[in-house]
Amino acid sequence: GQTPETDAAAQSPALENVASERPRIGYTDALVLGLVEGITEYLPVSSTGHLILANRMLGLDQDLPLTDSFGNIIEIQLDEPTADGATTRPFFLSDAANAYAIIIQAGAIAAVVILYWQRLLGILMGVLGKNPNGLRLAINLLLAFLPAAVLGLLLDDWIESKLFGNGPVMIALFVGGVLMLAVDRWQKSRGRAPDAGPDLHELSPRACLTIGFLQCIAMWPGTSRSMMTIVGGYLVGLSPQRAAEFSFLLGLITLSAASGYKCVQSGSEMLRGLELGPVLFGIFVATISAALAVKWLVNYLNKHGLAIFGWYRILLVGLLLAFL
Repeated sequence: GQTPETDAAAQSPALENVASERPRIGYTDALVLGLVEGITEYLPVSSTGHLILANRMLGLDQDLPLTDSFGNIIEIQLDEPTADGATTRPFFLSDAANAYAIIIQAGAIAAVVILYWQRLLGILMGVLGKNPNGLRLAINLLLAFLPAAVLGLLLDDWIESKLFGNGPVMIALFVGGVLMLAVDRWQKSRGRAPDAGPDLHELSPRACLTIGFLQCIAMWPGTSRSMMTIVGGYLVGLSPQRAAEFSFLLGLITLSAASGYKCVQSGSEMLRGLELGPVLFGIFVATISAALAVKWLVNYLNKHGLAIFGWYRILLVGLLLAFL
């Protein structure tokens, strides 16, 4: 057997190789992740689930220590010391990939701002006391965001440690697919006109909180925030188009909060471990692809409903089981 000294000697070249190779997220990764984020963020198919799987296929889910420009391994502070007394650990490539998946949501946020600037202007005028309907919509969105704001802070660490894996993601994808097929059949059985139902500012506080609590279920990666909020909109009487619009506007708040929280939590490590060029490029790609996906989704839901997304999720689980 080898002694601890020979073990260390055998491992040191590997660590030197890790430092010299400087594993990182490059422009090709940014292109793929930006497209995945933009296309899937507002479609009811789970952007987080797709990004986790994309990271796996790109090899970004590895526990390879990231280094700064001087070749020093970046370390992060642990909440509690380990059994051997360590208070820090390396900032891994997998950590950077998870953080990057949150950061490029800025592209999806920008897409909604561009497409729904009139709604947002109405909200701003409402806050300034010049648009009563805009003020009511602002209150409704804040009420719907409230459950996620509370539960997200409480459960963030537990979710990242327990649910960011292939198994939990595939379970959520499959269950969500079955749920969408059931909700789509129920929605079509009602026989309502595509534009029937209240406008967004006319929702009751109870209806807004219902959508908000359903959004919390989407903290399980693979579930889809968009799916749960659109389904919630259906359940409280919104038309497909308005359910989608409320989902997009609520996502603007939720994604902004999630991105901001991640930047506060891991900002210094991300600045040292991620390169600005690929980050900005990924955000740009996500903005363009998200805007196109949103325009397509609204038109599609009005004509065809949710069923295709349910079948897609179930088919995707089958493909992933075969692939992984």
